[in-house]
Amino acid sequence: MSAAPVIRRLGEPGDLGWVVMAHGEVYAQEFGWDTSFEALVAQIVADYADSDDPRAAAWIAERDGRRVGCVLCVSDDSDPQGCTAKLRILLVTPDARGLGLGGRLVDTCIAHARAAGFTRMRLWTNHPLVAARHVYLSRGFRLVAEERHHSFGVDLVGQTYELDLGSSHEQPALS
Repeated sequence: MSAAPVIRRLGEPGDLGWVVMAHGEVYAQEFGWDTSFEALVAQIVADYADSDDPRAAAWIAERDGRRVGCVLCVSDDSDPQGCTAKLRILLVTPDARGLGLGGRLVDTCIAHARAAGFTRMRLWTNHPLVAARHVYLSRGFRLVAEERHHSFGVDLVGQTYELDLGSSHEQPALS
């Protein structure tokens, strides 16, 4: 019998490398994305690891002692007032989907951003990521921009979503 999945702070040896590797493998298998996506994730992870921003945080989801998901919360450098957090590189591996981990990871990220004093959260994703989009929309994120692009070896529609962290959007019950 499997133990209930847990979410913990990223910080154990191997966590950073796992985030990069898992993204590379899952996105190549599911969407045919090339290694330029893995390189982007590696840069995001390296920037997080090198950051001295006390408001940045990251989490790993584990099931039976194995890493099965992750998410990062960092400051949005494009906001000169420093009021905007960015939700980055949400992932739940295929073998752990359907357990509510994507929602739990996003909820953890949102709660952290609020507690850290951010007033808005932004994220960038792409149109094939339907399950992630459902999680974002169910948490009150709204689509604010779309743009066609060719990245990671495929044609995509990039999407930017934002959430007002001052709103009292009611969170759905976790199952």
